Amino acid sequence: MRYRTAQLSLALAIVSLGSAVAAERNQEVIPRTEARDTRAIVKIIEASVNQAYQSGTRPAMRDAHAKGHGCVKATFSVDPNLPAALRQGVFARPRTYKAWIRFSNGNGTPQPDETGDGRGMAIKLVGVPGNKVLANERNARTQDFVMINYPVFFVRNVADYASLEALLQKGKADEFFAAHPQSKAVVDAVTAKRVDNMLEERYFSMSAYRLGDQYIKFSARPIGCGSGAPLTEANKLAPRDNSHYLRDRMATWLAHKDACFVFAVQPQTDPATQPVEDPTVVWDETMAPLIDVASIRIPQQKFDSTAQQTFCENLSFTPWHSLPADRPVGGINRLRKSVYEAISNLRHRLNHAPRAEPTGNETFE
Repeated sequence: MRYRTAQLSLALAIVSLGSAVAAERNQEVIPRTEARDTRAIVKIIEASVNQAYQSGTRPAMRDAHAKGHGCVKATFSVDPNLPAALRQGVFARPRTYKAWIRFSNGNGTPQPDETGDGRGMAIKLVGVPGNKVLANERNARTQDFVMINYPVFFVRNVADYASLEALLQKGKADEFFAAHPQSKAVVDAVTAKRVDNMLEERYFSMSAYRLGDQYIKFSARPIGCGSGAPLTEANKLAPRDNSHYLRDRMATWLAHKDACFVFAVQPQTDPATQPVEDPTVVWDETMAPLIDVASIRIPQQKFDSTAQQTFCENLSFTPWHSLPADRPVGGINRLRKSVYEAISNLRHRLNHAPRAEPTGNETFE
């Protein structure tokens, strides 16, 4: 109880400061060349997906996070005691949402799990009322949170991303990383990170979002379902027994017990050191502490049937499945809006699979 009271007091102070910061000005700045660079990137990525499909890749896959370990049923419960300034968008009132969560490896080409890679946690809440940001999904009842197990993205803005994609086409990616040492440092750190169990990782939004009048990032950290304590690293350095061990360990865990996470938001307190237009910058948690806003429970279940795997791969996740109060901000998120939409449309068309949002009531044998 004492800890909870202290955290609420801290939350009120941070939220008050965050609201004052946000009120200063709109921090989004759209460069003159961003639309052109975005079109170029979409064209390159679409060509890559088409080429893989023509070369025999079936089904057509995501251009990133292609290897899914599985989609699991979950619940996402909003804390009933949030400060008023945090009661925005999907956090406006205490309630429990049904959810689907997809865990994945980050690479655009499926590879053995022992290969260094980012790991993703994409959450899709279902039954979310209210008009959404995307015009063609205005009436959708879903909202997504897309995260990876590292706090920052590896590219600063859309112009840099366009340069990287152009050099990748020429087999000269090393030139980009030589000129952008911060990007190389992030890639090296992500690929060097050892991951033994997806249910023991912490995940981050990397980029910035709105929460009402504030700018935030968000994170999900694993906890013990009964104790609420941080998970120990008892399973770290366990032998990696096959190339799909991450899926197998999830299946073994969930065959016997639940998995739990705490979902927290990080209100911006200093625009100078916590920019919304540069997702390569870490928002220091000592300067901008995270505030717990929801709990996630993944109940004991079997999730690796063929039917459920197919359902999982037909889902689309995007930061732009969102209420306006929770919308993404910053150049990389604006790029994601175009890329995710284009690639989702393309792979569903190639796979002759209809695009549809789930209800949360799906069942599989």
